[in-house]
Amino acid sequence: MQKKGKLELTWVGKYDEEKPVEPRILIEDKDRSYGDPASENMLIHGDNLIALQALQQEFAGKIKCIYIDPPYNTGSAFEYYDDGIEHSLWLSMMRPRLILLRELLADDGFIFVQIDDNEQAYLKVLMDEVFGRESYVNQIVWKRRGGSANPTNRLNNVTDYILLYAKTPGTLINPVFTRDDEKTQEYINKRFNKRTEDGRRYMLAPIERNEKLGLRENLRYEYKGYTPKWGWMMSKSNLEKMDNEGRLHWNSKGRPNRRVFEDEYKGQPVGSLWTDIFVINPMSGERVNFEGQKPEALIKRILELSTADGDWVLDSFLGSGSTAVTAQKMKRKWIGIEMGEHAYTLCKTRIDSAIDGEQSGISNAVNWQGGGGYHFYELAPSLLVKNDKLPVYQINPTYTFEMLCEAICKIEGFKYRPQDVFHGHSSEKRFIHVTTEFVNAEYIRSLSQHLDEGQSLLIYATKIQSDMMLPDNIEVKKIPKDLLDKCNFESEVR
Repeated sequence: MQKKGKLELTWVGKYDEEKPVEPRILIEDKDRSYGDPASENMLIHGDNLIALQALQQEFAGKIKCIYIDPPYNTGSAFEYYDDGIEHSLWLSMMRPRLILLRELLADDGFIFVQIDDNEQAYLKVLMDEVFGRESYVNQIVWKRRGGSANPTNRLNNVTDYILLYAKTPGTLINPVFTRDDEKTQEYINKRFNKRTEDGRRYMLAPIERNEKLGLRENLRYEYKGYTPKWGWMMSKSNLEKMDNEGRLHWNSKGRPNRRVFEDEYKGQPVGSLWTDIFVINPMSGERVNFEGQKPEALIKRILELSTADGDWVLDSFLGSGSTAVTAQKMKRKWIGIEMGEHAYTLCKTRIDSAIDGEQSGISNAVNWQGGGGYHFYELAPSLLVKNDKLPVYQINPTYTFEMLCEAICKIEGFKYRPQDVFHGHSSEKRFIHVTTEFVNAEYIRSLSQHLDEGQSLLIYATKIQSDMMLPDNIEVKKIPKDLLDKCNFESEVR
């Protein structure tokens, strides 16, 4: 019996074939951009599926950390989100976005997806499919609230889950420590029970072995009246240095132990259970009017695990703006995407306040004094729209010629950079030219004179002479016909 098939999650609509989403151009709203104009940060208002496609050309392979907190599909109706769509629709919403997010991740990048237990199991299988099961790193459990009275039909849900995947299996995360969880506090109270003359608390620890010297190397010398049988486990000079700094404790036999001071103790390495990050106090200045707002401390830990100063961070379900604000305060570059009106009323307002130096959230922990900025972008409308009277597509009348050129460059994978008769290039030898003029043999001849040996040209035009003989290095395509074959121009905001 022949066995076929593969392990995967299926649902209604998963295999509906669709063309790629149109990669729209981004239009800066300079009146809404804020702070330092030299900043590279981006706040984008619009459907995140279209925005993620729009970012592919410039940012594919560049994002070090992606954190998203998508709607949990709980059946609740929030003020800003209809967070209760049927399971198949929810999965169909998530899958194409995860695919685009994977393309944006750097080879050494990570993605963190926060969810509750309504869709966690389905999301795990879906992410195994998109990112590869070998790229799975951890399921982090965050205890987000205490145990109030249980519902009558189930146990009270007090945790969220954060699925962590690496772009490349085996990529190392940054070491992060905590002093705030119950286990660490218990350890500190039990172990740091000695004090120096000036009152500093410390614990005793063995002198670490110096691997270069080796345990068996006989380094016979006398120090403090004691000569060890097999030699010291560090050099005499290092031992003297630690002693002079008050970092050694000598027992009655003249044997030294290292002093580990409480105020210098980093704490325990962070594990996959996070009990030391609390939900936002209702009276806190960090609190905004947004259901499901995540604390900056939670995002801070995620960025500590996966990024360094100057790395790119992306959140395509920006919500109240926590990721952008935290990244701003931690000196990371960021891109935030939000579809709703709260991109203006919440995200922008909160980020502007952070740039001005507000002191809520993690401000004290990172010594935030304000600064930086961002550029605010709107997604352009679709390049092609249906004619009001005829069953045909036409160029969107709101588009300027410059917008038309930039949009076609993006769709065809060219970098928009007008120069001479060309509107963009994909390499040093491949160029593109866009025109609404009539293209005939003479027009082609004129353009070809601007090409050097080995260079090629793609021409997009609205009117083209039929039956032209073209040089081997020149290709001509028609607007809108050949654009319609490239992508879907009817993407609805979802």
